[in-house]
Amino acid sequence: MPLFEVDFHSHTPVKVAYSCWLSRYAVSSGAKVVVTAGANDLQMLDIALWTFAPLEFVPHCRAFANAAVLAASPVMLTDAVSAAPHQQVLVNLGEQVPDGFERFERLIEIVGTQDDDRLQARSRWKHYADRGYAITRHDLAARSSN
Repeated sequence: MPLFEVDFHSHTPVKVAYSCWLSRYAVSSGAKVVVTAGANDLQMLDIALWTFAPLEFVPHCRAFANAAVLAASPVMLTDAVSAAPHQQVLVNLGEQVPDGFERFERLIEIVGTQDDDRLQARSRWKHYADRGYAITRHDLAARSSN
């Protein structure tokens, strides 16, 4: 399945919390999601997905779960995209362009408010744009000021 959609969600105050919301929304829409990030962010996200909403649970697992759990979980957390059991939606919390991103139908880049995160995001944006991908920007700062 070729990638046809790249979205940048920028000025995200707390990337892990926003990823929880985004994962919940995607799962409620029937999507399967792979979230990629560094080990620390994945650990924080794993904990947050259990606790961010008192009456809701977002089914998820880590990439090292057994095959049955991986198959049943609509959200998988991994630092290696190649381990993904599906290629529907990829959410990147990391600093680099994820290896294998082009196998996914949709890529969502989550960009924080820190200068270094925004600088790295510009590099990823350029990477996708240079390869001809259409990019949509969702500026959370603009939303909150309206």
